[in-house]
Amino acid sequence: MMNLFASDLDRTLIYSKRALQSFSQDNLSDLVPVERKDESDVAFMTGRSFAMLKELAASLMFVPVTTRTYEQYKRIFIFSEDIQINYAVTANGANIHYKGQELLEWKEVLKRRLGQDCTLYQDMIENVSRLSIQGNLKKAENLFFYYILDTVTDQMNLEEISRFALEHGWRISLQGKKLYFMPNPICKGEALQFIKEREMVDRMIGAGDSILDYDFLRYCQEAFVPNHGELMQRPEIKKIVCKITQNKGVWAGEEILDSVNKTVNIPI
Repeated sequence: MMNLFASDLDRTLIYSKRALQSFSQDNLSDLVPVERKDESDVAFMTGRSFAMLKELAASLMFVPVTTRTYEQYKRIFIFSEDIQINYAVTANGANIHYKGQELLEWKEVLKRRLGQDCTLYQDMIENVSRLSIQGNLKKAENLFFYYILDTVTDQMNLEEISRFALEHGWRISLQGKKLYFMPNPICKGEALQFIKEREMVDRMIGAGDSILDYDFLRYCQEAFVPNHGELMQRPEIKKIVCKITQNKGVWAGEEILDSVNKTVNIPI
C-alpha cells in the first residue's frame, strides 16, 4: 500500500521564534533549528520531531504542503539532505516541484482555471486596495497576495472581507498578523490530488492548522489538526473527520508525527 503524508509546515510541524514565544516554548532545551534566514536560525522543531519526520520520510511519501513560495521553502534546510522528499507543494498549491524541478503540466492546468474561475490577480489587488485594511501589502509570484497587518482585524471586518473575496472567486485566511488573499483555483487540495493520481497513492494522511489546509485535509483518510490553529475557529472543521491534538505549539507538531507513525504501522 502506498501511503502519502502531506503536511503544512509553519505552525504545524515547524515553529518560528514568534510562534514559540506565543506558546511560551522559546526556551525549551530540545529545540533544533530547521530554517536559516540572514545567517540566523528562525524556525525550529523538537529533536524528537525531527527524528520522527526523518524516519517517516524514509518509509512513506512525505509531501510538504505550504503557502510559502518555493524560494522561501528552500530556506528550510531539513528538506535538503536530511529528509527524503520527491514532491513539494508550494505557494498554496500554485507550484508542484518534483525532485527540485517544477511540474509544468500542473502549471498548465492551473493557468486554464485561473482564467475562468476568478477575478484576475492585478484586478483583485486593485479591488482590495479600496477596503480599509491597515497593513503592508506583499505579493507572491504574481499569483496571490497578503497583508502584514498593523493590528489584527476584528471579526466583523473579517467577515465582510471574506464575503467580498468570495464574490470575486477568492478566499481569505488570517494566520497570525498575515491576512492572505487566495484565488479559489490555487489550493493545496487540487495539487495533492494531482500527485495522488500521478503516483497511484492508496492512502493519504494530512496535517495542517489553517483554513487553507482544509482544502487538502478533506481529501485525507486520516487528518490531524493542532488545537491552536485558525481551522479550530472555523465551521469547516466540522466537515472533516480529523483528530485534534491535545498539545499546542511545538508539542502539537511532535504529537502529530507520533500519531502518523502509529497510523502507518497499523496492519492493513
